[in-house]
Amino acid sequence: MPEQLRTILSIRFSAMGDVAMTIPVMQQVLEQNPDIQIVFVSNKNWGALCEGIPRLIFFPADLKGEHNGFKGLYRLYKAIRKSWKIDAVADLHQVLRSQIVRTFFRLSGCPVAAIDKGRAEKKALARPEEKVLLPLTSTIERYAAVFRQLGLSLTINATRPVFPRQPLTAELMAITGPKNGDKWIGLAPFATYKEKTYPLAKMEEVLAALVKHRGVKVLLMGGGAAEIAQLTSLALKYPEAVVVAGRFKLPAELAIISNLDVMISMDSANMHLASLFRVPVVSVWGATHPFAGFMGFGQSEANAVQLESLSCRPCSIFGNKPCFRGDHACMEWIPPAAIVDKVVKVAG
Repeated sequence: MPEQLRTILSIRFSAMGDVAMTIPVMQQVLEQNPDIQIVFVSNKNWGALCEGIPRLIFFPADLKGEHNGFKGLYRLYKAIRKSWKIDAVADLHQVLRSQIVRTFFRLSGCPVAAIDKGRAEKKALARPEEKVLLPLTSTIERYAAVFRQLGLSLTINATRPVFPRQPLTAELMAITGPKNGDKWIGLAPFATYKEKTYPLAKMEEVLAALVKHRGVKVLLMGGGAAEIAQLTSLALKYPEAVVVAGRFKLPAELAIISNLDVMISMDSANMHLASLFRVPVVSVWGATHPFAGFMGFGQSEANAVQLESLSCRPCSIFGNKPCFRGDHACMEWIPPAAIVDKVVKVAG
């Protein structure tokens, strides 16, 4: 290893799923460029996503506290400069906060590069009429392009996991039980927006069908008091299902995810967390669409469950726009059997 490493500052604030998608890119940048290290600035809660990757240094940003507002972002800039000599900045977010931070570095003479989010083509994909329904550049490749702009070599390999399978500790198995050759299916039925969430009553039908299979255990995943309460109610009806939501911190949740045989997820964070371990994901898409570029790293679109023929899809890139039809057909019309069949096929 060279005595003096160049230091790249990488910025991605935002939700856990978006941050998780940066991890395989940064890992491969570091592998293919042994003369650099990356200081990754992100939400203070996501540090576990960086653990175990050589030369990837996590720097927590407290955007609701110490680093809130313009003055807070300047404090963040000063704190980073105090610890490292930054040689270049990779803005993987391209929002006002990241623009402010990168501008501080640019004014100090540091080269910067920023992600091209492809806003115009995404708008064409999601507009109500005359959609341009074509697959866009993936978010993974958009992240990769930022590092290439900085002169770094990078060829993305999506065929291997970012992290190996993690051991199941006694603490984890006290909740999950030992695996003992069972098929473990993760079920993460929630998303930030209703337009990205399969109706819970229909997902219960999926759960009921899956637990009929011998040697299958379903691990129910989610977060927040309301989601945990709903999952607990489901588990009371189906003893073969175990609620892991809310019982562990992120590192332990990742260890559980790494031992799954398949994950059922919406277009949400759990798809991206499972992808870090190359766990196959049966993803359910409603208002959003894989064409927008947010498919999990290394995941097959063949495992996506969606209504291909519904002409209003996608109506949103992020799922944050109310259904203009009012009936949420993109989710309501997906039969539970379509999800079950995919899961059975993938799990083997």
